[in-house]
Amino acid sequence: MSLAGVAGDEASSGVLPPSSEAAGDALRAAVETMRAIRERCVWSQRITHDDLVPYLVEESAELIDAVETGTRADLREELGDLLWQVLFHAAVAADDADDPFDIDDVAAVLVEKMVRRHPHVFGDAVATTPEDVLVHWNAAKAAEKSDRRSVLDGVSAHMPSLALAQKLLGRAAALPARVAITSPADGAAGDLQAGSEDELGERLLALVGSARANGWDAERALRSAIRRLESDIRTAEQTG
Repeated sequence: MSLAGVAGDEASSGVLPPSSEAAGDALRAAVETMRAIRERCVWSQRITHDDLVPYLVEESAELIDAVETGTRADLREELGDLLWQVLFHAAVAADDADDPFDIDDVAAVLVEKMVRRHPHVFGDAVATTPEDVLVHWNAAKAAEKSDRRSVLDGVSAHMPSLALAQKLLGRAAALPARVAITSPADGAAGDLQAGSEDELGERLLALVGSARANGWDAERALRSAIRRLESDIRTAEQTG
């Protein structure tokens, strides 16, 4: 199935609004460009998913820079670079001998998931507030991941440390009341409260400065605290 077919099937069923042919021309050209490069470029032919990971990290970081401090032209370019990584991974996956899939399969899975998670758009559910939307999203996601045994399942260990810490604290807060766990921030919450994101940033920077002055590795310290939190959560889930 082609990319046009994915969108076309959904549109003809009334699920998605129809789009013009021209709107997808450049995207189809990008797919064909990737296919040609994968077939004819000896460097690209040797690339694996693992080989692409550093480029994916770099391009993601550059996109963040474009969002936060770049121009509209920067944003457009970096979105394209990140799209190229998706196309590259899909091209590599298409060559897999055991379980091949291509960009059309990726798009089809994406469309199916987004339709399922937006029943207020594509179904009969009602959502009048952003909070209602989140309820529908979380319910659909929970149904999809019903085989998960821990609130930690599905959390990537490769997230940046601060983002990972915030994610884990959020998962810990979502534990049932019968599962008791003391967050490492609970005891010091009064001392750590900041009045704004800017103030929070200054306090975090000051903590890093303190670590540097003492010869400590701030990244390693946070990762160690995260591992202890993960262990506490899993222990609480097993005994709760």
